[in-house]
Amino acid sequence: MSLFDLTGKVALVTGSTKGIGKAIAKRMAEHGAKVVVSSRNQELCNEVATEINDSGGLATGISCNINYREQLEGLVNKTEEQLGKISILVCNAAINPYFGPSQDIPDSAFDKVMHANIGSVHRLCKLVIPSMAENDGGSVIIVSSIGGLKGSDALGAYAISKAADMQIARNLAVEWGPKNVRVNCIAPGLVRTDFARALWENPEIYAATVSKYPLRRIGEPDEIAGTAVLLASDAGSFTTGQTIVIDGGGTIAG
Repeated sequence: MSLFDLTGKVALVTGSTKGIGKAIAKRMAEHGAKVVVSSRNQELCNEVATEINDSGGLATGISCNINYREQLEGLVNKTEEQLGKISILVCNAAINPYFGPSQDIPDSAFDKVMHANIGSVHRLCKLVIPSMAENDGGSVIIVSSIGGLKGSDALGAYAISKAADMQIARNLAVEWGPKNVRVNCIAPGLVRTDFARALWENPEIYAATVSKYPLRRIGEPDEIAGTAVLLASDAGSFTTGQTIVIDGGGTIAG
């Protein structure tokens, strides 16, 4: 257990009121971290924080719209005021307002995806990492996607943003490694979340997807959370700048 012990660490997890983010928040709390649950909806943040607290963990909910720098600043400031300096940052919140060929995406939707999915990660890291560096280091975990590793005929802009996540991790790992700040990506395959509902609820898409997965099924949010705990803990202390793919083997067989 000691390798994965997060006792005393403060973990800020964006997009953590459902799906992968919620699973990460709950598992980090189970391993001893003090967790900030964050999404746009304060009521949902409070509900998840209460679930964690009722289970013996320690969590608080702080709402934030990742599209606005001032709200990101407020999120970081409130986290530090309520729980202390951030030692684990999980950038999970992302959007995908368009499904279809990238040549047909409206400029407004393309810009929205880039601003939210790349811009918020960049800004949060700028707000959090310097403090980590001053406090013996920390761990940044960016939830990317296997979409960033492959071409797509329907998720082009989203895939571009997720590929950029991987490069952000590599750049920041090089810049901040000497200060013991580690930065990594997790790239899930198809996971049973509301975000991916259009994919796994469609029988044809689901069947086509799992037919190429050696495990012949999609993933569950909790199956991503374990890797986040590893990367945040001493178990991942020599891992930085990496993208860890968790996809049931889809990318090696598809």
